[in-house]
Amino acid sequence: MLKVGDQAPDVTLRTDAGDEFRLADLKGKRVVLYFYPKADTPGCTAEACEFRDDIKKFAKKGVAVVGVSPDKPAAQAKFKRKYDLPFMLLADEDRAAAQAFGVWKEKNMYGRKVMGIERSTFVIGADGKIEKIYGKVKAKGHAGAVLEEL
Repeated sequence: MLKVGDQAPDVTLRTDAGDEFRLADLKGKRVVLYFYPKADTPGCTAEACEFRDDIKKFAKKGVAVVGVSPDKPAAQAKFKRKYDLPFMLLADEDRAAAQAFGVWKEKNMYGRKVMGIERSTFVIGADGKIEKIYGKVKAKGHAGAVLEEL
């Protein structure tokens, strides 16, 4: 289980444009890395749009915002276009990043136990170390809460 002060796992994923991306490529920048269950679903859309609406405030603080879900790059690209999201979305199709960050968990879905993404956010410092972890995030109001704490 990751904790504050740990080095963030250096995962390699595909971007919404289909390019390869390593988290280490953002070293030297503070990053808000948020994991969400599925593109273009109500909660995930609300969360993404809140990050979108506050993106200039994050930028003023020198913080990059990056979203991650198990969707394919094409689904991420469609989601990004549909809601005019001005930040990178990463496709974690094999759930390697979710597992590395400890957010691939057993959940209850309509009384059944299923594996899925636990909506979570990590603030990663310019040195690549985890500064803050938000687990079991409620989508609405989350981006503002993160911004306030930065």
